[in-house]
Formats: sequence, structure tokens, C-alpha cells
Amino acid sequence: MTVAFVTNPNHAAHAVDGHVERPERLHAALDMLRESGLLDRLHQLDCPAPESVVLPPLHTQRYLERLDEVCAEGGGWFDPDTYCVPGSCDAARTAAGACLGATDAVLHGDATSAFAAVRPPGHHARPQQAMGFCLLNNVALAARHAQRQHSVGRIAIVDIDVHHGNGTQDAFYDDPTVLYVSTHQYPFYPGTGRAGELGAGEARGTNVNIPLPAGCGDAEYADVFDQLVEPIVRRYQPELLFVSLGFDAHYLDPLAMMSLSVDGYGGLMSRLRALAAELCGGKLVVALEGGYDLDAIAWGVRRTIEVLLGDTPTPDPLGPSPTPRTPEISGLLSELRALHEL
Repeated sequence: MTVAFVTNPNHAAHAVDGHVERPERLHAALDMLRESGLLDRLHQLDCPAPESVVLPPLHTQRYLERLDEVCAEGGGWFDPDTYCVPGSCDAARTAAGACLGATDAVLHGDATSAFAAVRPPGHHARPQQAMGFCLLNNVALAARHAQRQHSVGRIAIVDIDVHHGNGTQDAFYDDPTVLYVSTHQYPFYPGTGRAGELGAGEARGTNVNIPLPAGCGDAEYADVFDQLVEPIVRRYQPELLFVSLGFDAHYLDPLAMMSLSVDGYGGLMSRLRALAAELCGGKLVVALEGGYDLDAIAWGVRRTIEVLLGDTPTPDPLGPSPTPRTPEISGLLSELRALHEL
């Protein structure tokens, strides 16, 4: 079993002092993989140079030009959360290019699965707008690349970041060839992700939002996967599975209020790996999204790599949430099952 791995070494050029989306996030994860010896067991891909990255059609030309303009002018802020400095455009292009390369490795058969440890993250970036720390939508671009360069017909994207991936939803809202499934805290930033946002036209039903109350942890997420995520993805029968993976649903995360543990994340990734094996020959591409506690992101990435390699997981040193809330979600799950005709 071969697992490809790619990161963008120039990511640290995208940084603003005091911002929670900072280079240390990725440094913590990479240090963990090196120290554990896991990095040496991965098929490491070269990150492309920014000028060599060819983005498939997704973002508007005017937005891409504006992004370049802001970088060239010395940087600025697209919104109160989303910054841009002179090195941000190159970092964003290599993050996207790394995800395209990971997708190529899986679809060329060089690896069964791939992990792209990149920043800036992507799933809030809309076709025409930077948003929520995100400049380019890495996973959405990789999905379009798979369709255009590899003729993949049906793609599923499962997003288990704590925030709704509004940019990914926007990219495919009227496209029945991409199934988008998002588990996220709700109500919460960015304010989208209601259950009734189902897709438009022929794509109605291929946009699946699972808006969860604060406090959901390992047990609640397992129920969500049992009752919704797995049956919906299985019914769709994708040829390729992407995961937008944010570790901000971990109970230590400073920006959110969920209660997943490293073990909980590992369980979800094991399910997704098994689903990919069942439905699409194991073809699975995972891309890093959020996660702002350094211990949680480091151990979360380590556990994800262990799952992809098929290893016995290292015991979770962070343990379960010390203040579990166990919110009642049975009514929500019944509502969503009815809405999606399960």
C-alpha cells in the first residue's frame, strides 16, 4: 500500500503576526511526522513551482487578477479574517498545485491514497471571493482537475472541518457530478450550511449539509457517519473520494466548540478509507483545512497518516474531551434522513 504525501514548503511566506492561521500549524504537523518516522514511509511528492501550476476553471478570472494585484501591491485584507501578503499568492498557488499533484498520483496509480498537508486552507474560498483564511479552494480545484485531466465522472467530497465549506458548496451547487457532504457546527461561521441547502436544478440532493449543535463529539459523529454520510456516499457511487479535513472540531481548538478527540478523527478517517476501498478502488485524496491548536493538529495529522498506512494507531495522548456535552441529535438525524430519502 502506497500513500503519497505532499506539502508546500513556501507556505511560511503567507503569514501575519498574531493571526491564528499561521505557519506553526503546519510546522507542528510536519515535525510530528518526522519525529515518528512516518514521513520516511510515505511516497513524497515534489511540490510544483508556483509559476508551473495550471489551475482548472473554477475561480473567476477577475478574482485571480485581483489576488495577484493585492500581492503585488504589498498585501492587504480581503475581510477581517483573510489576509494577503506579498508571498501569499505563491503560497496559495503551490497549496492548490500540491493538491492537484496528489490527485494525479492517485489517479495515475502511483499511490492508493494521498495526503496534502498545505496552507493556506481552501474550503471557504468562493469562485469570486477570498474568505475565512482561504485564498484558493484547493479541494474544489483538485476535483475539477480530476474531471478535466483524468475524465473522472463522479466525485464525492466529504468535509469534516468544524466550519461549513461555503466555497466548495458554491463551486458545485448546480453540478450533479460532484457530491458535497459537510459536517459542521451550526449556527456558526460562515452562516451557511443549513440542511435545506440541497443543490440546484439537476444537482438537487447532491449538496448535503449536516448542521450539528455545539458539543458534538466522537459518539455523535459516529452516528452521523452511520446514518447519513456513509449511506449517502454509497448511494452516489463516486469514482474518487476527497476529504477536506480540518482538526478544528477537536475539543482543544480555540475557535470552535465541538468535542472530537484524535481517536474520534481516526475513526472517521478509517470509515472514509474503507468507503473509498469499497466504492472507488481505494482512491482517496485528503487535504488539510483548519485546526488551530498545535497539539490537536499534529496528533490529528499523525493519526490520519497511520490510518492511510493501515497501521495500528498510536494511543491518543490528548484523550477524550474532559467536559463532554453529548447533545441530543436523534431528531436532527431523523429529519436529515427524511430530507435525503434514506
